[in-house]
Amino acid sequence: MEITGKGETPVAKKMRLYLLAEGYVQGVGFRYYVSYTARGLGLTGWVRNREDGAVDMEVQGAPDAVEAFTAAVRRGSHYSEVQNLTVQKLDPIEEYGFRTLN
Repeated sequence: MEITGKGETPVAKKMRLYLLAEGYVQGVGFRYYVSYTARGLGLTGWVRNREDGAVDMEVQGAPDAVEAFTAAVRRGSHYSEVQNLTVQKLDPIEEYGFRTLN
């Protein structure tokens, strides 16, 4: 039996992804959109701007929530335009909360 906090998915049942969003994604509230979406879906991880103009992130949680998050990132926010989204599967880690870096 795996012990978790209230409403948490055991690490063994979580999915973790690295995503790289390229396009018109900086200076348009895209990191806020990503953070808001992740928290709303109960996901953990982080998002940050890159020097090359892209935004990268790692996200972790229940597989259905991670898939919904990925679809939302692909659509982008009202003012952003995601032209390319690279997705890479990672091993889940013990993690709490979702952070916006830099």
